[in-house]
Amino acid sequence: LKASLGDDFQVTREIFAGKSEKQGGHGSLEWAVTWFGGDGFINSYCNTIPTGEGGTHEAGFRNVLTRGLRAYADLVGNKRASIVTSEDVMISAAGMLSVFIREPEFVGQTKDRLATIEAIRIVETAIRDPFDHWLADNPQEASKLLEWVIARADERVRRRQEKEVSRKSAVRKLRLPGKLADCTQNAAAGAELFIVEGDSAGGSAKQARDRASQAVLPLRGKILNVASAGNDKLAGNQQISDLIQALGCGTRSKYRDEDLRYDRVIIMTDADVDGAHIASLLITFFYQEMPALVRGGHLYLAVPPLYSIRQGGKVAYARDDAHKDELLRTEFTGRGKVELGRFKGLGEMMAAQLKETTMDPRKRTLLRIDVIDAEAATKDAVDALM
Repeated sequence: LKASLGDDFQVTREIFAGKSEKQGGHGSLEWAVTWFGGDGFINSYCNTIPTGEGGTHEAGFRNVLTRGLRAYADLVGNKRASIVTSEDVMISAAGMLSVFIREPEFVGQTKDRLATIEAIRIVETAIRDPFDHWLADNPQEASKLLEWVIARADERVRRRQEKEVSRKSAVRKLRLPGKLADCTQNAAAGAELFIVEGDSAGGSAKQARDRASQAVLPLRGKILNVASAGNDKLAGNQQISDLIQALGCGTRSKYRDEDLRYDRVIIMTDADVDGAHIASLLITFFYQEMPALVRGGHLYLAVPPLYSIRQGGKVAYARDDAHKDELLRTEFTGRGKVELGRFKGLGEMMAAQLKETTMDPRKRTLLRIDVIDAEAATKDAVDALM
């Protein structure tokens, strides 16, 4: 770790490092972390396999360092640390973490991201006491680190407040589409825009939404296929114009992520072939006109149900035929008539149903749209299909 940092400015002179060895190897780990003036990073491994995308072991690492610093702040009576988050602690942390786990689970075939939930507990348990002792035994170093992290937290809060002011100003300056039912909060963080097709679905969505953080924009008529449309058609299309105005971030070279008025942009269409076609047209628009929005992890697909299943007082919702068959086989095996309903569209659903199944963050399923690394192959696929 020292070699990788070279002569970079370091907040603390001492590197917090250690190891925890377990009989048989399972649960053993080694770690080292320090704080410096650059952008933070963690080089992590599981069973000597590099995990470049992080995972549960890194989550445990972040958790235990953040909790340890906040506990130390409580111990010394520093109330300013109450605003500190893991982002503030890790933004300038340089760390190395290696864990050994029996039968680890990874996300994907490349094993770049550890998914073993137990790794969180293993890392937190092993590092908690050593970190507490390291802070207590080095009060001057601990105080410098605490002040450094609090300064990062103050900077984060200031940026957020500036963004809120900027968004308020943008709302005043923008001529927002008349059909947009905007949310009441001013901050982009946590705000969501649901894009729905038609006034019927838009009406249900407006009733089902959380007015504080969820906005709804109904798009009427056929969505333009931007992959085959010229610039004149694009500029003259009302739905596209409404969407661009609602987002407020510009397109192509003029796109500015800091001006994006919503944290999540959610495409919510009917759970049938027509809905899938509309969703593909909207995804194509974002991929071509706002690729940075997609790469920034802001674009999502809602997963509304296609079927409702009732038996007595029991109700369940199925997203497709396979899910319906699975629910019938596993959840509705008792006596009594089973009533099966198929939704023709979002506008047919009651607002309470739409909220419960598709819009409530506690119960819904969202699919994030990502661009794979093979940029040329992705572009060729879009050009061929659209």
